[in-house]
Amino acid sequence: MTYSTLLTERTGAVLKITANRPEVLNAQSRILLEELDHAFNAAIDDNEVKVIILAGAGKHFSAGHDLGSPQEMEDQKKTPLEPGFRGEYRRLYDRFFENTMRWRDLPKPTIAQVQGYCIMGGMMIASACDLIVASEDAQFADRAVGWGGGHVQYFAMPWDLGPRKAKEYLFTGEFIGAAEAQQLGLVNRVVPREKLEAETMALAQKIATKDSFALKFAKASVNDTLNAQGWREAMEGAFKNYMLTIPHRIEMGTYGAAAREKNPKDRFGVLNKGVKK
Repeated sequence: MTYSTLLTERTGAVLKITANRPEVLNAQSRILLEELDHAFNAAIDDNEVKVIILAGAGKHFSAGHDLGSPQEMEDQKKTPLEPGFRGEYRRLYDRFFENTMRWRDLPKPTIAQVQGYCIMGGMMIASACDLIVASEDAQFADRAVGWGGGHVQYFAMPWDLGPRKAKEYLFTGEFIGAAEAQQLGLVNRVVPREKLEAETMALAQKIATKDSFALKFAKASVNDTLNAQGWREAMEGAFKNYMLTIPHRIEMGTYGAAAREKNPKDRFGVLNKGVKK
């Protein structure tokens, strides 16, 4: 299948899926998310694919959800949802929670190849991957508290960073550099930017030499261990907490159309004072 927002390339038993919207920092539009779901499913159905790499074209992995690019705004006109809070709940659940929960449990190993910004929705899909290889300039963040929200929809941060560091980065909205992300356990490996693609592929190819059946159940056992500790219930509860903040953000003018009108140049929440573009 030919995608409008993705590039796919297979090297041996490794499939690389690249979000290809660098002009908007690989922001996640409805079209991109649906194409990504299709690409993941196609990779699962392809017996020749043993490992999946998820990457982002250009300078940044992903600055999160698409909050107002021309493509996204036009698409919203063509594919309207049920009006009101019920429609918004369905949109947020289907596109940003249920999707990501399903991708976390794909029966093949997944590796996020991260450079530059990996924030909000970008951090969601990266943390849903089994492994993360990051360049030295990678920056991770969940900045929702600054907008009156609690966090993103797929809230794995306490599990990835530990509770105290998760609170610190939520409360402050500060970026987590690649070195600290590795120290905390969010990232597996940190490499120079110019070696990111090669190092990620080398790791994927090494994993691809292993038995697919064994890889599937090794992954399942780790995920099941987290589920037994309450991971899934905690994620579902966090999504409900996220939804409780939506009316508050609407009142603050930091959600939806009001937010776009207030900060038309800051569609991805990265242009705050002190943040390097």
